[in-house]
Amino acid sequence: MAIRNVRIEGDEILRKKTREVTVIDDKIKQLLNDMADTMYKNEGVGLAAPQVGMLKKIVIVDIGEGLVEFINPVILKAKGKKVYKEGCLSVPHVYGQVTRPLKIKVKALDRNGNEFVLEAEEFMAQAICHELDHLEGILFIDKATNLERVEE
Repeated sequence: MAIRNVRIEGDEILRKKTREVTVIDDKIKQLLNDMADTMYKNEGVGLAAPQVGMLKKIVIVDIGEGLVEFINPVILKAKGKKVYKEGCLSVPHVYGQVTRPLKIKVKALDRNGNEFVLEAEEFMAQAICHELDHLEGILFIDKATNLERVEE
């Protein structure tokens, strides 16, 4: 189990665009494992590679239905809109309202290099979209309204 440091707003890596993964090797698989360990340790529901200092197109999501790993994810379709309350491990104690698609269809590779397509809605769609924004250097606070700081 390897817990990596979560980068916090202000760290320039969070504002950079990521690069596609061209080879899925043991280093990428270890990164996926470390990201999962880090996400669960910090009680998150998603994590993107830039949040642990890696400029790679990799995100993971687990909204309580099991871990899904996405390598080089691309949203194929998005439908509807819904406003969700969001927070982020990289922006601790801050929450805000963000408009996200109600339903999405996303294509990605799994850890074995197999392509898959996933249809997601509601909270799962929200979590995936939030994490995919990280791959473009976008934080939820860039899109949020009604930001509030909550000390825990």
